[in-house]
Amino acid sequence: MNSPQKYYKIISFATFVGLLYACSTTKKVPKGEYLLTSNNFEFKDKKEPFDNELKGYVQQKPNKKQFLFMPLSLWFYNAANPKYDTILNEYMTYPNEMRNQKLRDSLFIKYNMKSSIGKGLVMDRLYHNWGSPPVILDQTKTGKSAESIQKRLIYRGFWDAEVNFKHQLDSTKNKAAVTYFIEHKEPTLIKDYYYNIPDLSIKGYYKPNINKSLVRAGQVLDQTILEKEVTRITELMRGFGFYKFNSLNDQIYFIADSLKSKKKVPLTLEIHKDSLDTPYKISTIGNIDVAIVDEMGDFPKNTTKDSLRGIRFHKINDQYQSRSLWRAITIGPKQIYDQKKLDLTKRNLLAMNNFSILKAKDSLRRGGGTAPNDSIIDVTYILKPLPKYELKVGTDINYSQLLNLGISPSIDLTTRNVFNGAENLSTSLSGTFGSIRSTKDISKRILAYEISAQTSLNFPRLLLPFNYYKVIPKRYSPTSSIVLGASIQNNIGLGRVNFNTGLNYLATVSDRVSHRLTLFNTQLSLTKNKAAYYDFFVNDNEIRKEVFDDYFATNPNVKQEFDNGQLSIDQVSEIITQDNSYINGLNQQGSERYTAFRGTLVNKDRQTQDVIISSLIYNFLYNEIGNKDYPNAFYFNGKVELAGNILSVFNQKRDDGGGIVTSPQRTILGIPYAQFIKFDFDIRKYFKFDRNTLVFRQFIGVGIPYGNSKTMPVIRSYFNGGSNDIRAWVAFGGLGPADSQVDERVRTYMTENLKLTTNIEFRVPFNDMYEGALFTDIGNTWSLRHSDESNGDEFKFNKFLKQVGVGSGFGIRVNIAYITLRLDLAYKIYDPNKPDGSKWRLNHFQPFKPTLNIAFGYPF
Repeated sequence: MNSPQKYYKIISFATFVGLLYACSTTKKVPKGEYLLTSNNFEFKDKKEPFDNELKGYVQQKPNKKQFLFMPLSLWFYNAANPKYDTILNEYMTYPNEMRNQKLRDSLFIKYNMKSSIGKGLVMDRLYHNWGSPPVILDQTKTGKSAESIQKRLIYRGFWDAEVNFKHQLDSTKNKAAVTYFIEHKEPTLIKDYYYNIPDLSIKGYYKPNINKSLVRAGQVLDQTILEKEVTRITELMRGFGFYKFNSLNDQIYFIADSLKSKKKVPLTLEIHKDSLDTPYKISTIGNIDVAIVDEMGDFPKNTTKDSLRGIRFHKINDQYQSRSLWRAITIGPKQIYDQKKLDLTKRNLLAMNNFSILKAKDSLRRGGGTAPNDSIIDVTYILKPLPKYELKVGTDINYSQLLNLGISPSIDLTTRNVFNGAENLSTSLSGTFGSIRSTKDISKRILAYEISAQTSLNFPRLLLPFNYYKVIPKRYSPTSSIVLGASIQNNIGLGRVNFNTGLNYLATVSDRVSHRLTLFNTQLSLTKNKAAYYDFFVNDNEIRKEVFDDYFATNPNVKQEFDNGQLSIDQVSEIITQDNSYINGLNQQGSERYTAFRGTLVNKDRQTQDVIISSLIYNFLYNEIGNKDYPNAFYFNGKVELAGNILSVFNQKRDDGGGIVTSPQRTILGIPYAQFIKFDFDIRKYFKFDRNTLVFRQFIGVGIPYGNSKTMPVIRSYFNGGSNDIRAWVAFGGLGPADSQVDERVRTYMTENLKLTTNIEFRVPFNDMYEGALFTDIGNTWSLRHSDESNGDEFKFNKFLKQVGVGSGFGIRVNIAYITLRLDLAYKIYDPNKPDGSKWRLNHFQPFKPTLNIAFGYPF
């Protein structure tokens, strides 16, 4: 059993030695040349906020340092055999489909290396592909870089700035560094700020908004600020209806008078349409034509005209109701031109998933002559219906610590325009099949599966009995969906049958903000094969046997009735929990065993519980990720769920408790319903450093049961671990809750109603395909209240920082097409569930035994 680990260590040591050999960064630096190792910047006066951008104007940069701030790409390049460098450089210029042994052999012949014919050079090609050649110092580029930096400083308003440089050459190591000496000197300031706008209409809109100007007297004369002001004025005027205002970027400019002084300069804003000062006109929307055709040539000759509230529809047939299309059009006749509304209309039409846009055009209306009218804009959309039915068959590959490797086949059928109002019916049948570790015998794996069917009817409007457009305008693109689904699963032994239904509303305020309201979300969860609980949860069964044997030793009559089948396991368990004399007489070891036993009973009641969850859910999303205007993106996802209140109004009937430690609950058709309020907050912040990214994520989850529920349902509770959470622990891997010392065999499946998780990850791209990451995950779960304080799972402000689990590690991401394969290796740093003195795990660090996480996509 030790052989794999032994060979793994030998291979790792050999790899380490090989890398050390390749780590001579100057290994492939030609004699007499120098490897550029760094560009340094020294400022002779006070630094300015924009100085970090100056390094971008240096024309020659050192080899990038990636993982652990080491030049891995250079090391990889040096690891390749030098004699093949020329061949590999030419080899990589060929298209990928031509790179084969035949091409390599032809290059061997070309460069007179016939002895290498037939060699695949697998490792050399790999190193060469991953690596980057050494950056050799070019001293002429240093002077040009200094000039570029100086020009940038002038552009930023420092007209007298000086930039000098110095080379530090190390002939013994063949390395060089460059230092740029920068002196800003006094900036050029805006003495007075004026504007010259001959057009009275433009002037009339500009003056009320002058307080929002980015340019003011006393500021540094920074060209980047002037550029932003031009953009602001352009968007402002177009918003007021001036069609294609400054479209050629020649109508707004600034004049600086530097004749009298270069330190305090009067600045004038100029806005002119042309040299003749032709007056501007506010444009309005004229005709709006929306055509639904099969081919471009069908419009207008093969269509019939219809109109609704000023919008002209051209259709071949009555397949689509005009009203359903009218809802997607956010502009109207005689409205003032607004480009944002035109863009939103295109987005709405595509989001309906019923059409492709053959043509979307807005143009000035032509009058009687050849010149166009400069104030009326006609808009035309030509749409082609998508096929009535669309069938998709696919298979996904899944991996998790619980499921191992599994496949997920799926069939999705979309039926468009069900009721002639652009409604889509989506029907899906999917399954996940894999294997999990058997709870009866952890050395074996058993079949695990989940089969689900779901139907969703999507409407391009809100399903409300009143006209809502004054409250929720069309620009919010409101939609509705009715969902009905069922699933059956068998994963940790018992399995569940679930039924769910819901009515969802969605409103998209902008490309960053959206609101989702689930008016009702009802889920029925039924547990299969409850009587076999102890057959599958064998760890709980071991603890049960220990407590039973101890109790039977002093209560032989109960043992006899149990052996004769007169008492069931649950009945004996209930007798023990109610025997106060037995509980009070236990020693410390017996008390700890009883605490674990009671934990197994809680697990059993929760894992086998049938429950109805009927809730109202509100979800707010703010997302800057993927928006180029927000390089340091922020993400916030907040969700509130309120469950069980409506059911509690109409039902007062109670059951007998349903479990050993469960209190009586009110039921619907004999099934208890849950009452709780739940808050989930997912907050993320991204910081870009060149190509590197630093990500902070904070998750806060709180579930508060009340009324008919003493605890949160298992399917709404929190657990730790997994590839998107605290990666040093597998899902249900024994972390938490809090610093509970309950037997890990029981603690593994304990879920709670408070969760705090902090993730920090630093991502470093090696190239377009490969990316490395360093991460630290911190967090745990707690109970807000607990009747049995010996579990140690309550959240307390003066203790919780010492109760979090801490894990760190590193990972590799491989980007292939649109898929990111992720491999993370994580190590436990601090385990709050270990006894005092053993919580810090650094003394137990095993580098070759990480927690392995394989997943698709980024964790956050």
